[in-house]
Amino acid sequence: MSVSGSIFVVSGPSGAGKSTIIRLVREAVSGLAYSISHTSRKPRGPEVDGVDYHFVDSSTFAKMIEKGEFVEWAEVYAHHYGTSFAGLEGPKTQGLDVILDVDVKGAANVKASFKESVLVYVLPPSMEELAKRLKNRGTDSDDAVLARLKKAAEEIRNCLWYEYLIFNEELMGAVEEMKSLILAERCRRSRQLPKARRVFDLDASL
Repeated sequence: MSVSGSIFVVSGPSGAGKSTIIRLVREAVSGLAYSISHTSRKPRGPEVDGVDYHFVDSSTFAKMIEKGEFVEWAEVYAHHYGTSFAGLEGPKTQGLDVILDVDVKGAANVKASFKESVLVYVLPPSMEELAKRLKNRGTDSDDAVLARLKKAAEEIRNCLWYEYLIFNEELMGAVEEMKSLILAERCRRSRQLPKARRVFDLDASL
């Protein structure tokens, strides 16, 4: 009997490093698929359709909402982003784990649809360090940085209802923690019991 994969939902304020952590974890952990979000914005720089995002126009995005194709979606800085049911269910049915990067509202919606999903919140070492990272990125104006910091202060309160918290004080340390929790979840009884029954001919009623 095949076992469907798990869903790992990763959130955190802009600048916390969650995207980098996810990328490095995907390179190190086999059997881990990434849920590619849909967005109505245009590609930036080297971004590739179907790799970084599924880029669609606003009309197409609106039709997908009407059809109920999204587990969650949100408007962020005048653009729409969404996670499709197909993007999560496809890999899961193949026995792959899926990791995705969404905000706190999106995480709550994924949890509502997939009760077994695992919620992980990535935290910066401090607000001071977060401000430094956002400024060092050099992609936002001073006003935009202040807006992101204000939003971060509000969003971080939501870490209280996440199942795992990872402080990104040192990147590779945070990556190791993320890898460890994924591997630990794979060792849960519900994931390993079907194999144990098959290998050791255990009573199916156990």
